[in-house]
Amino acid sequence: MKKFLRRSGAALLAACTVWTLIVTVESRSVPAALAAMRSSFHLPNMLMQLALGDLTGEKEMSLSTLLCLGQSPLLWAGYGNLPDPPQPDIPAEETAVPDAPADTDDLTQGLTFADNGAPSQTVIPTSPKSYTVAGNVYIKNGSDHTLDPAAFDGTFPAQPGDSSQPQVLILHTHGSEAYTMPAGEEYEASGSYRTMDTTKNMIRVGDEIAAVLSRYGLSVLHDRQIHDTDYNSAYDKSYDSAAAYLEKYPSISFVLDIHRDAISDADGNQYKLVTQEDPRAAQLSIIMGSNYDAWLSNLRLAVAVQSHLTHDHPTLMRPIALRWHGYNQSLSTGSLLVEVGAAGNSLDEAIYAARLFARGFAESLGCTEPGNPSSPSA
Repeated sequence: MKKFLRRSGAALLAACTVWTLIVTVESRSVPAALAAMRSSFHLPNMLMQLALGDLTGEKEMSLSTLLCLGQSPLLWAGYGNLPDPPQPDIPAEETAVPDAPADTDDLTQGLTFADNGAPSQTVIPTSPKSYTVAGNVYIKNGSDHTLDPAAFDGTFPAQPGDSSQPQVLILHTHGSEAYTMPAGEEYEASGSYRTMDTTKNMIRVGDEIAAVLSRYGLSVLHDRQIHDTDYNSAYDKSYDSAAAYLEKYPSISFVLDIHRDAISDADGNQYKLVTQEDPRAAQLSIIMGSNYDAWLSNLRLAVAVQSHLTHDHPTLMRPIALRWHGYNQSLSTGSLLVEVGAAGNSLDEAIYAARLFARGFAESLGCTEPGNPSSPSA
């Protein structure tokens, strides 16, 4: 009996240790760690997850696996940086494609939506747990900052100025990122789901966003450089590019860094992310940094834009991710990092989503009537 009690006590202590590591792994101070522990302590749920061998409730690793990970600081740090898995999973064969609303016909012009064979998922938050909820916007807070939902009232400091001067800068830290093309539309790869072909990579997506913003009267500069020929220095290069544009054109209020995500299973199969209301459109996500002074101003912009988009397209946007990084967003109080779909999406699905985002972004800035301005090019 004593041996049983000792083993039970050791197992319980190990489980508590693992739980503490899990809920505090992203905390960078003692107060943040204590707050994370308080917000995550739900005894009934913990006991159920322990019985299932799933202490996180979302990453589906067994208790034995988590215990092994906990023995290595490097492995545990890598585990903590894994992206949240998509949920819930909506099998492609069970997803009915509804009729497209009439007002999106112009946004699908020239797109065929040929099937690329990748399985699809839709990321939809099912509970406010682990999120800060501001109206209809979910924020995954991976920073040390405490978020007050009342701070997100739809206003933001950055505003477009005179349209005769550049107002929006679009650029790409990882411009070579690309998608899964249908048969017969393949590109020459420069890496895993990457290409230097600017008609098939993120440069093309940026072109589409620039075109829609220009129709709404915004003056847009699109930096079509590919900064990730050396991946490790990509953010340094895009920082230098953005800083040079902002110095030359002080009128620029908004900087959009356009990327795509990548989600795969254990076998390396890439998944596409699609909206539930119109699976022809890829899902998007906004990634925000928080290790600079004006982070809240940028986050307020992100929440306002996402709230507007979610009102018209409930599942177009995945939860905003607030992380302890910079992403060069300290350069402007109108900076967003936007991920358009994932590597498993087709280019057409990404283009459609990018056009939807651009329209919603422009409307969030008060641009309601499409126009035909002259758009400066970079």
